[in-house]
Amino acid sequence: MMRGLDTPLKQIRRKIFSEIARIGFESSDDTLIQDIEAIPYNIVEEKAKYRDSIYRERAVASERVRLAMGMSLRPENRAVHLTNGIEASNIDEKYYEPPLMQVIPSACAACAPNKYEVSNMCRGCVAHPCLLACPKGAISMVDGKSHIDQSKCIKCGRCKSVCPYDAIAHKQRPCELACGVKAITSDEQGRAKIIDDKCVSCGMCMVSCPFGAISDKSQIFQLAHALREGTEIIAEVAPAYIGQFGKEVTAGKFHTALRKLGFSDVYEVALGADIGAVTEAHHYASKVSTGELPFLLTSCCPSWSVMAKKFFPDIIDNISRELTPMVATARKVKQDHPTAKVVFIGPCASKKLEASRTSVRSDVDFVITFEELNGLFDAKNIVPADCEDDVSSHLATAAGQGYAVAGGVAGAIEACLKEYYPDVPVHIEHAESLADCKKMLTLAKAGKLNGCMIEGMACPGGCMGGAGTNVAFRDSSKALKKYVSSSEEKIPAKELEDIQLD
Repeated sequence: MMRGLDTPLKQIRRKIFSEIARIGFESSDDTLIQDIEAIPYNIVEEKAKYRDSIYRERAVASERVRLAMGMSLRPENRAVHLTNGIEASNIDEKYYEPPLMQVIPSACAACAPNKYEVSNMCRGCVAHPCLLACPKGAISMVDGKSHIDQSKCIKCGRCKSVCPYDAIAHKQRPCELACGVKAITSDEQGRAKIIDDKCVSCGMCMVSCPFGAISDKSQIFQLAHALREGTEIIAEVAPAYIGQFGKEVTAGKFHTALRKLGFSDVYEVALGADIGAVTEAHHYASKVSTGELPFLLTSCCPSWSVMAKKFFPDIIDNISRELTPMVATARKVKQDHPTAKVVFIGPCASKKLEASRTSVRSDVDFVITFEELNGLFDAKNIVPADCEDDVSSHLATAAGQGYAVAGGVAGAIEACLKEYYPDVPVHIEHAESLADCKKMLTLAKAGKLNGCMIEGMACPGGCMGGAGTNVAFRDSSKALKKYVSSSEEKIPAKELEDIQLD
């Protein structure tokens, strides 16, 4: 997994975001088209570094630009200008339109799907254990080396498991391997293709592709545009921001950096998490422990929630109806500042679609990731580590801040139950990664998890392992643990469940 590594792909994406943000902050309507068209040439100046030609590299950069502007990819079979449709994006508010995740055809290397192949490590040994272990007779000896007949191979892996030289490679398309809902297939040219009806927009395919062939749409241009216009915009920041912008960046420095960008105030989404922990504890005590509901699924991870609804529609009633921390915080912001716009800043790609859903009013006007926020900082030459420490931030409890890691949601709810409903027995289960989440839901559907509060996180490690993060999970999770342990308030007050956010 490449999450958290500062790879050349990460650097290219950051440069694209900073260029787009700079245009949003500085370009006039007269120069907008020209400035956008110049980006692929600014990114790829004299010669290609990573593709077979400068033309292909610029073609890939052009598609990245379109996605970063919130537009869809261009069709391959007809001429469409790079800035075609720019009028619909050159506005303060442009909501995300699915599909969010898209494969850039010119960037895809058409990796081979699931396949076992003999490498040059084969010694042609006398024992031939691979040949004997194969249940389908797919292996033979050719010129003294093992050979796999792909038409007979059933991909069981027995040959690989018995080879004493580890000479048999299991080749898997990285994006397909990372997708826990099997939403990746191949097009007629062997390139990756996303099955939109299955995709839950977690972004794990995007961060797992070593060629950077998968990308998501962004609102970074529209947000920069709105900030330039002086629109009152309040940032609500997911608790996973701890450790994402450098070890020396405190919560106060980070809040100051956001204000320097132009945000009028900063709220921590951990506030909404506190509200959610108390209300879901009440829901568990009143519904699950009494037997009215067999089990309860947390709802703060949109990919987990969407997956449950798509693949397990008969258990929809078991998904918590409580507002997610993002939505709860946004509604609190709108109560305090009725005319303000709200931007959610977090580690999550699928929050972009949650903010646009029609079933529940989100009150969120923009969603950007930590990765995209770096582009905004770069465009304005803001270094968070150099900012002053602001101590007047909206702080939350340790429970709410802990939502950022796998098990944190369930742990916060459990702490509230033990404090406010001490006579209620608590049964907690949690899963991380969509593949494990599907297994958990299968068990729940079969009646194996009755009486449980079940937390699901699409990204391995939880939110701090999300597709829009900047640093490795092991580093950011350590920083969060230290931050949470220093919090004076450990759990939210029970009175939070009485807050009206309609």
